[in-house]
Amino acid sequence: MPAAQQPSTSAKLLYRPVGIVSSIVGGLIASLLFKQIWKRVSRGDNSDPPTPLQSEYAFKEILIAALLQGAIFSGVKAIIQRQGARGFQRATGEWPGS
Repeated sequence: MPAAQQPSTSAKLLYRPVGIVSSIVGGLIASLLFKQIWKRVSRGDNSDPPTPLQSEYAFKEILIAALLQGAIFSGVKAIIQRQGARGFQRATGEWPGS
């Protein structure tokens, strides 16, 4: 996007509901994706990812789960936000970002 083309205030306001809905959908998708990946990479019978307060898991395993979850959520968020902004631009002719 050229530096001279600043998004209008109306584009930012119109995009806000789109951004909220896409964030919710992205969070759900990321959560499902993380759980499926964790099932495939984890050892043992329990396929649920460990939480920090579960003492039966080693710190290393909790840290790996947290890092993997963060990477998945960040990647999905970036994809969803970028594609939502592109769709908004195609529909309105304006880029919603700042």
